[in-house]
Amino acid sequence: MSARHVRPSLGRGIGVALAVSAAGAAVLAALGVVAGPGIALRAVIALMCFAYVVYLVAASGERVGRISTVALWVLAAAAAWFAHVPLVGYVLIHAGLVWLVRSLYFASGLLTALAELGVMALGLAFGLWAASRSGSPLLAFWCFFLVQAFHVLLPAGLGALPTALPSGDAEQAFARAQRAAEAALQRLSVGR
Repeated sequence: MSARHVRPSLGRGIGVALAVSAAGAAVLAALGVVAGPGIALRAVIALMCFAYVVYLVAASGERVGRISTVALWVLAAAAAWFAHVPLVGYVLIHAGLVWLVRSLYFASGLLTALAELGVMALGLAFGLWAASRSGSPLLAFWCFFLVQAFHVLLPAGLGALPTALPSGDAEQAFARAQRAAEAALQRLSVGR
């Protein structure tokens, strides 16, 4: 998948963060009564991350690989669910899956992908801090997704290799390389 330079706005990301957080807190409250708090929390984490992944894929503008990306995400999330991973690992798996999708669709280079990972880690830390201070799932979800909204401020091409040289520059670079190769061959033939 190619990382396009189409990025959603910060305002749109904050709106999505608010919507996903509010919906997640409401579903957690309702589902917690029926299924119990542990299962409800895991289900809500999976649903919120799924909604966020669908948003990322739709917002990217990329047309190729959308269905495959979402299908692979669902398979990985289902594997985490059925593997009964401890809650911390479960959260990290989902955060890693979101990071992977976001990096595939929005990062053009390794440094940008690492910066995206930093945003993810900061969001997890901020969400954990909010949960420990307030005990409110809504605030924890909001803090996590609010930090994620700021990924749009990362430059898409941070550390990316140039894809092509302008035609004049390419011809000059080729001519320089050809002269260097000829000089090296001549030095080798004289040295014999």
